[in-house]
Amino acid sequence: MLRARAVAVALTVALLATTDALAQQSTEDLAKASQNPVAAMISVPFQNNTNFDVGPFGRAQDVLNIQPVIPITLSPDWNLISRTIVPLIDQPKPNEDSSIFGLGDISGTLFLSPAHPGAVIWGVGPILTAPSATNAILGTGKWLAGPSAVALVMPGHWVIGALVNNQWSFAGATDRPSVNTGLIQPFINFNLPRGWYLTSSPVITVHWNASSGQQWTVPIGGGIGRIFRIGGQAFNAQVAGYYNIVHPDEAGDWQLRFQLALLFPRR
Repeated sequence: MLRARAVAVALTVALLATTDALAQQSTEDLAKASQNPVAAMISVPFQNNTNFDVGPFGRAQDVLNIQPVIPITLSPDWNLISRTIVPLIDQPKPNEDSSIFGLGDISGTLFLSPAHPGAVIWGVGPILTAPSATNAILGTGKWLAGPSAVALVMPGHWVIGALVNNQWSFAGATDRPSVNTGLIQPFINFNLPRGWYLTSSPVITVHWNASSGQQWTVPIGGGIGRIFRIGGQAFNAQVAGYYNIVHPDEAGDWQLRFQLALLFPRR
């Protein structure tokens, strides 16, 4: 009898350990999918970026990016990943100590990506930005287009990669200057137990038509995030801080980023 009870207890402990390991693996898989820009998973991130000490009056600029990601299955071998950014901006005015709030220029990217990639996961496609800003200081007034690409690897608990694009203006308001702008976003994530992870994903931008010394914004920094569930809904929350080691005169030194994403993994 005692031996039977001991065996039952041992089996129960082993089952609980296996269940916990499977749950941890499932959470880490979900974390890696949320950190992969071309994952075949619907997600709706709300990313808020607060840039401090912007403009001549040292005000805060606030940009809330609503960024739905929708994968489309083209064939058993290929996916098309749609990534849209809808910015809501509270922008300090350049000539007075006040700000204006409104919609910025909406951009959309389509990534063609293998459904069954090898060690290197990648996607390529076009990016298009529409002059949707509700005020002149919230956008460029131009239609922009160009190429975009992303590549990443996932060794062990890591997700490491980079996203790049460049856009040129091709239409829009004739009284606004032409635009030639690029973006580089390296990202590195290390996944910890129970859905926690460390992250760094600075957004490096360059405005090629700006004067010398005013072209680049180069931030460094990072933060922490966690995958969690409320009821049956999965979420990804993170907070990070970045310092601009290079930036135009009117840009701020610091940025605080908070993001909450709704995740809809395929079942």
